Amino acid sequence: MPIPHEGSSIQRVPMLQLTSEERRSLRAQAHGLNPVVSIAENGLSESVLKEIDCCLNAHELIKVRVYGDSREERDLYLQQICSDLGAAPVQQIGKLLVVYRPSPEKAEAAARKSTIKRGPRRTKRSFQG
Repeated sequence: MPIPHEGSSIQRVPMLQLTSEERRSLRAQAHGLNPVVSIAENGLSESVLKEIDCCLNAHELIKVRVYGDSREERDLYLQQICSDLGAAPVQQIGKLLVVYRPSPEKAEAAARKSTIKRGPRRTKRSFQG
């Protein structure tokens, strides 16, 4: 289903959509985070996208610092990151971008955990005899 990006090894997937409640929770989680990737004067290059992809695989929720004065450029960076990597834009505060993409391993673990069937819980009286 992923569409390969032109001239790159990163595969293009659809951008995630978050509800306002999910976005609020993720903003709260991101409050204490430090930026893990910086976009400087060279812009959003292939290597920067790979680094963001690697960080999203490891952490799910990351902050990206953009060193540039153009607000429109920062908006374009956020849209390109999210559309190229299948992530969701959480927040943009000044020169900081907050991006979220759920980890496939954690989603699989949660699915396996929810499929485990357990018997009904025993009550206190059932132990008494």
